[in-house]
Amino acid sequence: MRRLFRKLKETGKLVNIFLLIAATFVYAMFQGGFVSWFLFYSFIPFGLYSFVLSIYPLKDFKLNRHINQTEYVAGEKFEATIVIRRKIPFPLMYVIVEELLPAQLKKYEQSKQSKVILFPWFKRELTYKYVFNAIPRGEHFLEGIRFKTGDLFGLIEKETIAPVRDQFIVYPQYVDMVYRQLESRFEQGMTSSNVRLQRDTAIAIGVRDYTPGDRFSWIDWKASARRNNIMTKEFEQQQSHDVILFMDRTKSAHFEQVVTFTASLTKAILRKGAQISFISIGEDQAIFPLKDGESQQQVIYHHLAKVKDNSPIPFSQIVESEIKKIYQPVTFMLVTSELSQDTIQLAGRFSTRNADLQIFVIKEKGTQLTQAEMGILGAIRKHNVFAKVIYEGQFADVFYEVSRS
Repeated sequence: MRRLFRKLKETGKLVNIFLLIAATFVYAMFQGGFVSWFLFYSFIPFGLYSFVLSIYPLKDFKLNRHINQTEYVAGEKFEATIVIRRKIPFPLMYVIVEELLPAQLKKYEQSKQSKVILFPWFKRELTYKYVFNAIPRGEHFLEGIRFKTGDLFGLIEKETIAPVRDQFIVYPQYVDMVYRQLESRFEQGMTSSNVRLQRDTAIAIGVRDYTPGDRFSWIDWKASARRNNIMTKEFEQQQSHDVILFMDRTKSAHFEQVVTFTASLTKAILRKGAQISFISIGEDQAIFPLKDGESQQQVIYHHLAKVKDNSPIPFSQIVESEIKKIYQPVTFMLVTSELSQDTIQLAGRFSTRNADLQIFVIKEKGTQLTQAEMGILGAIRKHNVFAKVIYEGQFADVFYEVSRS
């Protein structure tokens, strides 16, 4: 039905052109004189041009899109180049070319660069480029390019959509951090002691910069003298270290910061040689079993690139349901942006199991905790659970700050 209406509309415009030519001719015949015939002969080129344009096939145009890469990190620069080629050099006064951006990209577009007007005339090839200075996280699909042209008076307008498809993925940002295995244990009152992972001091596998909390016996004096800086020996881990990481996917204004911290934490843990299991449940469910290495990081990052804060189930309910399936001794880590009464009850259940639980509460820079959140944080810590509020911009120092506390 829509195609029929479009055909009738185009036919009506052609009829209007011939009617205008006929009208100027009749006027010239009856009126006579230079002015009337000049008007008739002046309109003929425009009328004939509009007629030829109406039958000019837009299929003659071949559109291609070239993007600078297919994998990005959020915040990187994205460039796309549209190349338009045609075989017939028919003179076109203008063409409007528009990239059909998906909704998640549309709101990040700067100054509407994806839609331009070009003046090709007889040119067979046209090129234009648009840029996103900071591409957002996600899996993005570019489905097509809208192409529109017409005559000078708007009597004829032609439009088509070229199905030029491209796909690229934007991984979340991450911050380099040094991960330290810590066991949060409360001995008396509110005083906590952080116990570093035991190491086999007979097998040194490298050196690193000294950080507060390192033992005096770990210092490598020869390396320190060579580098003019205090260096600490890096030892093989004497025991395996397994982490189960939960990410909160309930609706939150801080969700992008949650994803960035989760990506940073995952990278730091795997770089230490530990095994990690990642659990992310929203409208879709992703549970990655315990593994280590680059391949585990890749699959988790691929998920984090596409993940959305669309969980219809409270985070505490998801965690409680999943921990019932876990029996081996592991470190549980929860990354969230909200503190609620449910979190206190969840901390109590972990404490009853004598499980090692660490809760990281992520907030945007400049955000202040409410009195209610401060009270919840204190109640969680009373259950012998490590809980820390981390603000945007402080991710790199999270474990360094913990080691000093």
